[in-house]
Amino acid sequence: MINVPSTIKIAFRALRVNKMRSALTMIGIVIGVGAVITMLAVGTGARKRIADQVASMGSNLLIVMPGSTTSGGVRAGGGSQPTLSTFDADAILKECPAVGNVAPILNGAAQVVYGSQNWSTAITGTTPSILDVRDWPIAAGRAFTMEDVRGATKVCLMGQTVMDNLGFGGISPIGQVVRIKGIPFTVIGILDRKGQSPNGQDQDDSIYIPVTTAQKKVFGMSFPGMVRIIMVKAKGAEELSQSERQITELLRQRHHIGPKKEDDFTVRNLTQVMQAAQESTAVMTLLLGAIASVSLLVGGIGIMNIMLVSVTERTREIGIRMAIGANTWDIRMQFIIEAVTLSLIGGILGIAVGLGAAEAISKIAGWPTIVSMVSIILSFCFSGMIGIFFGFYPAYKASLLDPIDALRYE
Repeated sequence: MINVPSTIKIAFRALRVNKMRSALTMIGIVIGVGAVITMLAVGTGARKRIADQVASMGSNLLIVMPGSTTSGGVRAGGGSQPTLSTFDADAILKECPAVGNVAPILNGAAQVVYGSQNWSTAITGTTPSILDVRDWPIAAGRAFTMEDVRGATKVCLMGQTVMDNLGFGGISPIGQVVRIKGIPFTVIGILDRKGQSPNGQDQDDSIYIPVTTAQKKVFGMSFPGMVRIIMVKAKGAEELSQSERQITELLRQRHHIGPKKEDDFTVRNLTQVMQAAQESTAVMTLLLGAIASVSLLVGGIGIMNIMLVSVTERTREIGIRMAIGANTWDIRMQFIIEAVTLSLIGGILGIAVGLGAAEAISKIAGWPTIVSMVSIILSFCFSGMIGIFFGFYPAYKASLLDPIDALRYE
């Protein structure tokens, strides 16, 4: 029968006697656990950041873009041919059952002036439905209406970044007049803060105006109702593919495109693009975790090496214990307990190192990190398993020693 208390006492005494060697043995486990926690925190933070950016774009989104032009056999990029109009947007909303809402967009950059301050920003001509399509609430004031669109009124919604840079200070921008390309616009609403888009663009650095005002007074247009893109919100995630198909069929019909001709537009599913980005980040997280786990493996091998050396050094001690009645499992348990203790203490220290490293990366590099309890528990349990796995062979080898040979060992 195994004398567990006595075995544990002997194992801990052996670790205390060789403090420096025990500490050096634990370093591999400390580094391994710390690396796993840190890498998983970085990966999880990246996934959370992408998820937040996806949410800021809106849900169930499709973007319809103009096609490309061909001149002398040379094809220009997508969007070089103005083929979309507000009439297309109206038709999509009315004739595509899977579509929930539509927002035509005519955008560009322009200098905005308020008093002695000026700022270059993105000007977006659109309809009131953009707030629903983009899931973008109004922080103060009101949105422009379809009456404003029909009348091409000179009103605007201002993003938070523009408001900050035009130096309103403590003054509310609501009711103030700003000049866009020299044209006076009255600020009627302030958009809620959105943050960065997935491609790194500041979404709050923008001003929204009625699409007709953009067409007639700010940017002009090549043909009646011309817009640069149409943003479409499907009724639900299940209807995204159906919406894409319905839009394609409708626009081919409206643009009189023959069966064998290419589309003069492109429909992009933003949700699929964002999902692909999140899946890539998930793979990156697993890869980082796997790479960091190699450190744990190296730490385990270090434990096994040290324990083998310890068995050799303590051969006479093992012989004496066997001579006074210790059985095979007493010897095995002694060395397994030593290995597991080293691993678990190293795991606890590694958790502290991982938490500190994740916090340091977040503050110094500005990269978001999220430490999950799952990663801590898994790393700690894995370090214990490393101790058992790599401690078993030295323990097994020690238990097979012949007591007489062990007592004679010099």
